Amino acid sequence: MVSPNLRFLPLILISVLCWGLAFPSIFFALDQGLSPVNLTILRFIVVCITFSVFYLIRRKNFTPLQRRDIIPIFLLGFFGIIVYHLGLNYGEQFVSPAVASLIIATIPIYTVIMAVFYLKERISLQMAAGIIISLTGVIVITLWGKPDTTLEIDYLLGAVGVVIAAIVGAAYTIAGKKFLERYTPISLTTYAMLLGSLGLLPFVTPSLVSEVSNVSLLTLIAIVFLGVCSTFVAYTIWFILLSKTTASSLSVYVYMVPIVSTVASYFLLGHMITIYFLIGGILVIGGLMFVNAKRSKPRLRIS
Repeated sequence: MVSPNLRFLPLILISVLCWGLAFPSIFFALDQGLSPVNLTILRFIVVCITFSVFYLIRRKNFTPLQRRDIIPIFLLGFFGIIVYHLGLNYGEQFVSPAVASLIIATIPIYTVIMAVFYLKERISLQMAAGIIISLTGVIVITLWGKPDTTLEIDYLLGAVGVVIAAIVGAAYTIAGKKFLERYTPISLTTYAMLLGSLGLLPFVTPSLVSEVSNVSLLTLIAIVFLGVCSTFVAYTIWFILLSKTTASSLSVYVYMVPIVSTVASYFLLGHMITIYFLIGGILVIGGLMFVNAKRSKPRLRIS
């Protein structure tokens, strides 16, 4: 028998697919001349429009926003979403993609640690072993899955930016789990996105207008995809799943994102892959199967 988590596998795969396709979309948009900050702003303009329209259509189904939660949810959205993307986009200017991928691969580890101490979730030795196996697969994919992969850090603060992104990305899941005790998944996602996006206002500069005026149709499609699919759809599904399972067991599926992004880059951008990508993919999937295999022994709790 398998873990109940696998009942939600179709939804998990949709989220993973949307996030995996985000990386080649970001690469393409940046390569077309958009700056990391302006790409983030444009992405969240699409996000805000999408969530606002959805809110107006389904307003009766939303949990009312409590006044006491306005600032905490703003911080949840700002740090967990906006700071995550700004940190990642900033860092990728100064570190190689392999370095960024390895750092981002630590998100499930941060999530598990936070889940144990803040959510009091129980982590079994079997789950820990599965996480290690999947992480090993991500490392193999990152280091050897593509030819001519390099580990380069041109500016230390670039690496720090990606580390910050990884930490706040994990914290978003943990803090979100707490808020789900009072809000429905779609309500919380909408409020976090709309309020958090206000934090981008200080980053708006005249360069945004000049860059937008030169945006091609394909770049616009990439931006819309990032806003609608990789943010609206993926994050909404993520909170729906988070309301039904533990943060620690769900976070492990993030390890599937590099598989999707690498395959997408191969077909969409012509990036080559090696036999080690297949080996790494097998390890990632094997680790996930190990995590979700039915456990017969009681789980250990660290507190």
